Amino acid sequence: MALSRDQIAQRVARELEDGYYVNLGIGIPTLVANYIPADMEVMLQSENGLLGMGQFPSEDEIDADLINAGKQTVTMATGASIFDSAESFAMIRGGHIDLTVLGAFEVDVNGNIASYMIPGKLIKGMGGAMDLVAGAENIIVTMTHASKYGESKLLTNCTLPLTGKGCIKKVLTDLAFIEIKNGKFHLLEHAPGVTVEEIIRLTQGELVVPENVPEMQF
Repeated sequence: MALSRDQIAQRVARELEDGYYVNLGIGIPTLVANYIPADMEVMLQSENGLLGMGQFPSEDEIDADLINAGKQTVTMATGASIFDSAESFAMIRGGHIDLTVLGAFEVDVNGNIASYMIPGKLIKGMGGAMDLVAGAENIIVTMTHASKYGESKLLTNCTLPLTGKGCIKKVLTDLAFIEIKNGKFHLLEHAPGVTVEEIIRLTQGELVVPENVPEMQF
Protein backbone atom coordinates (compact mmCIF):
# COMPACT_ATOMS: atom_id res chain seq x y z
CA MET A 1 0.00 0.00 0.00
CA ALA A 2 1.42 3.41 -0.98
CA LEU A 3 2.50 5.74 1.79
CA SER A 4 0.36 8.73 2.71
CA ARG A 5 1.80 12.24 2.65
CA ASP A 6 2.17 12.13 6.43
CA GLN A 7 3.94 8.78 6.34
CA ILE A 8 6.42 10.12 3.79
CA ALA A 9 7.10 13.08 6.08
CA GLN A 10 7.43 10.77 9.08
CA ARG A 11 10.05 8.66 7.29
CA VAL A 12 12.00 11.74 6.21
CA ALA A 13 12.11 12.89 9.83
CA ARG A 14 14.17 9.80 10.65
CA GLU A 15 16.96 11.26 8.49
CA LEU A 16 17.30 14.28 10.77
CA GLU A 17 20.14 14.57 13.24
CA ASP A 18 20.52 16.57 16.42
CA GLY A 19 21.78 20.09 15.70
CA TYR A 20 20.75 20.11 12.03
CA TYR A 21 19.69 23.26 10.22
CA VAL A 22 16.96 22.14 7.80
CA ASN A 23 15.00 23.79 5.00
CA LEU A 24 11.61 22.29 4.17
CA GLY A 25 10.14 22.93 0.72
CA ILE A 26 6.49 23.47 -0.12
CA GLY A 27 4.06 20.53 0.00
CA ILE A 28 4.92 17.23 1.65
CA PRO A 29 8.23 18.55 3.06
CA THR A 30 6.44 21.05 5.33
CA LEU A 31 4.80 18.12 7.15
CA VAL A 32 8.21 16.94 8.39
CA ALA A 33 8.02 19.64 11.08
CA ASN A 34 5.28 17.62 12.81
CA TYR A 35 7.50 14.53 13.21
CA ILE A 36 10.73 15.88 14.68
CA PRO A 37 11.53 13.82 17.81
CA ALA A 38 10.89 15.72 21.03
CA ASP A 39 14.41 15.02 22.30
CA MET A 40 16.09 16.32 19.12
CA GLU A 41 17.09 19.93 18.51
CA VAL A 42 16.55 20.82 14.85
CA MET A 43 16.29 24.38 13.52
CA LEU A 44 13.94 24.72 10.55
CA GLN A 45 14.77 27.52 8.13
CA SER A 46 12.45 29.26 5.67
CA GLU A 47 13.46 31.34 2.63
CA ASN A 48 11.25 34.24 3.74
CA GLY A 49 13.48 34.80 6.77
CA LEU A 50 12.49 32.56 9.66
CA LEU A 51 14.92 30.30 11.49
CA GLY A 52 13.35 28.07 14.10
CA MET A 53 9.92 27.08 12.79
CA GLY A 54 7.83 24.89 15.04
CA GLN A 55 4.88 22.64 14.26
CA PHE A 56 1.80 23.91 12.47
CA PRO A 57 -0.35 25.96 14.87
CA SER A 58 -3.56 24.87 16.53
CA GLU A 59 -6.62 27.09 16.05
CA ASP A 60 -5.82 29.21 19.11
CA GLU A 61 -2.14 29.60 18.14
CA ILE A 62 -2.61 31.00 14.61
CA ASP A 63 -0.79 34.25 13.91
CA ALA A 64 -1.55 35.44 10.36
CA ASP A 65 1.73 37.38 10.25
CA LEU A 66 3.85 34.31 11.01
CA ILE A 67 4.16 32.25 7.82
CA ASN A 68 6.57 29.96 6.01
CA ALA A 69 7.74 30.25 2.39
CA GLY A 70 4.55 28.54 1.22
CA LYS A 71 2.42 31.18 3.01
CA GLN A 72 1.19 28.65 5.57
CA THR A 73 0.85 29.84 9.15
CA VAL A 74 3.49 28.35 11.45
CA THR A 75 4.73 28.58 15.01
CA MET A 76 8.14 29.60 16.32
CA ALA A 77 10.34 27.30 18.37
CA THR A 78 12.32 28.42 21.39
CA GLY A 79 15.35 30.38 20.18
CA ALA A 80 13.82 31.24 16.80
CA SER A 81 14.86 34.38 14.93
CA ILE A 82 13.40 36.49 12.13
CA PHE A 83 15.43 38.29 9.47
CA ASP A 84 15.08 39.50 5.90
CA SER A 85 15.08 37.21 2.88
CA ALA A 86 18.50 38.49 1.74
CA GLU A 87 20.08 37.06 4.90
CA SER A 88 18.04 33.89 4.49
CA PHE A 89 19.37 33.31 0.98
CA ALA A 90 22.90 34.15 2.10
CA MET A 91 22.54 31.30 4.59
CA ILE A 92 21.31 28.97 1.83
CA ARG A 93 23.87 29.99 -0.78
CA GLY A 94 26.67 29.89 1.76
CA GLY A 95 26.13 26.17 2.39
CA HIS A 96 24.90 26.54 5.96
CA ILE A 97 21.89 24.23 5.57
CA ASP A 98 22.57 20.65 6.70
CA LEU A 99 19.55 19.09 4.99
CA THR A 100 17.04 20.29 2.41
CA VAL A 101 13.77 18.47 1.75
CA LEU A 102 12.07 19.32 -1.56
CA GLY A 103 9.17 18.19 -3.69
CA ALA A 104 9.65 17.43 -7.39
CA PHE A 105 7.87 16.55 -10.63
CA GLU A 106 10.76 14.42 -11.93
CA VAL A 107 14.16 13.11 -10.83
CA ASP A 108 16.60 11.17 -13.00
CA VAL A 109 19.49 8.74 -12.56
CA ASN A 110 22.04 11.55 -12.80
CA GLY A 111 20.57 13.37 -9.81
CA ASN A 112 18.87 16.03 -11.91
CA ILE A 113 15.65 17.52 -10.59
CA ALA A 114 12.68 19.19 -12.30
CA SER A 115 10.48 20.80 -9.69
CA TYR A 116 9.08 24.13 -10.79
CA MET A 117 7.56 24.11 -14.28
CA ILE A 118 5.25 22.08 -16.48
CA PRO A 119 5.10 23.61 -19.99
CA GLY A 120 1.70 25.03 -20.83
CA LYS A 121 0.69 25.52 -17.20
CA LEU A 122 0.67 28.79 -15.29
CA ILE A 123 3.49 28.99 -12.75
CA LYS A 124 4.37 31.52 -10.08
CA GLY A 125 8.11 30.89 -10.36
CA MET A 126 10.56 28.47 -8.79
CA GLY A 127 10.84 30.26 -5.46
CA GLY A 128 14.04 29.36 -3.65
CA ALA A 129 14.41 25.89 -5.13
CA MET A 130 17.28 26.74 -7.49
CA ASP A 131 19.28 28.30 -4.65
CA LEU A 132 18.52 25.38 -2.35
CA VAL A 133 19.70 22.69 -4.75
CA ALA A 134 22.85 24.69 -5.52
CA GLY A 135 23.73 25.49 -1.91
CA ALA A 136 22.90 22.24 -0.10
CA GLU A 137 25.02 19.09 -0.06
CA ASN A 138 22.34 16.88 1.46
CA ILE A 139 18.99 16.91 -0.34
CA ILE A 140 16.06 14.52 -0.04
CA VAL A 141 13.27 14.71 -2.61
CA THR A 142 9.74 13.68 -1.65
CA MET A 143 7.29 12.80 -4.41
CA THR A 144 4.86 10.23 -5.70
CA HIS A 145 6.63 7.45 -7.58
CA ALA A 146 4.38 7.78 -10.61
CA SER A 147 1.81 10.20 -12.02
CA LYS A 148 -1.93 9.65 -11.72
CA TYR A 149 -1.67 8.08 -15.18
CA GLY A 150 0.85 5.51 -13.95
CA GLU A 151 3.84 7.16 -15.65
CA SER A 152 7.13 6.96 -13.76
CA LYS A 153 8.63 10.11 -12.28
CA LEU A 154 12.00 8.44 -11.69
CA LEU A 155 13.54 8.69 -15.12
CA THR A 156 16.60 8.02 -17.22
CA ASN A 157 16.53 11.70 -18.18
CA CYS A 158 14.22 14.44 -16.92
CA THR A 159 11.85 15.71 -19.60
CA LEU A 160 10.81 18.94 -17.85
CA PRO A 161 12.93 22.10 -17.38
CA LEU A 162 15.57 21.46 -14.73
CA THR A 163 15.78 23.15 -11.37
CA GLY A 164 19.25 21.72 -10.74
CA LYS A 165 21.77 19.29 -12.22
CA GLY A 166 23.50 16.41 -10.44
CA CYS A 167 22.38 17.57 -7.01
CA ILE A 168 19.93 14.94 -5.74
CA LYS A 169 21.23 11.99 -3.75
CA LYS A 170 18.10 10.49 -2.18
CA VAL A 171 14.42 10.21 -3.13
CA LEU A 172 11.59 9.15 -0.85
CA THR A 173 8.44 8.29 -2.75
CA ASP A 174 5.13 6.81 -1.69
CA LEU A 175 6.55 3.40 -2.67
CA ALA A 176 10.25 3.41 -1.83
CA PHE A 177 13.36 5.04 -0.42
CA ILE A 178 15.99 5.33 -3.14
CA GLU A 179 19.59 6.53 -3.34
CA ILE A 180 21.10 7.97 -6.51
CA LYS A 181 24.74 7.17 -7.25
CA ASN A 182 26.92 6.19 -10.19
CA GLY A 183 24.20 7.08 -12.68
CA LYS A 184 21.66 4.63 -11.25
CA PHE A 185 18.84 4.42 -8.74
CA HIS A 186 19.57 2.11 -5.79
CA LEU A 187 16.63 0.70 -3.84
CA LEU A 188 17.16 1.10 -0.07
CA GLU A 189 13.70 0.34 1.37
CA HIS A 190 10.20 -0.49 0.17
CA ALA A 191 6.98 0.81 1.69
CA PRO A 192 4.88 -1.63 3.73
CA GLY A 193 2.66 -3.69 1.46
CA VAL A 194 4.49 -2.58 -1.69
CA THR A 195 6.36 -5.25 -3.64
CA VAL A 196 9.79 -4.81 -5.17
CA GLU A 197 8.28 -5.89 -8.50
CA GLU A 198 5.83 -2.97 -8.37
CA ILE A 199 8.67 -0.53 -7.69
CA ILE A 200 10.69 -1.95 -10.60
CA ARG A 201 7.68 -1.65 -12.92
CA LEU A 202 7.12 2.00 -12.02
CA THR A 203 10.78 3.08 -12.21
CA GLN A 204 11.85 4.08 -15.72
CA GLY A 205 15.51 4.80 -14.90
CA GLU A 206 17.90 1.92 -14.19
CA LEU A 207 17.21 0.55 -10.72
CA VAL A 208 19.72 -1.52 -8.75
CA VAL A 209 17.90 -3.93 -6.43
CA PRO A 210 19.87 -5.71 -3.68
CA GLU A 211 19.08 -9.30 -2.75
CA ASN A 212 17.31 -8.23 0.43
CA VAL A 213 15.33 -4.99 0.51
CA PRO A 214 14.14 -4.02 4.00
CA GLU A 215 10.63 -2.79 4.62
CA MET A 216 10.25 0.81 5.79
CA GLN A 217 9.67 1.03 9.53
CA PHE A 218 7.35 3.44 11.32
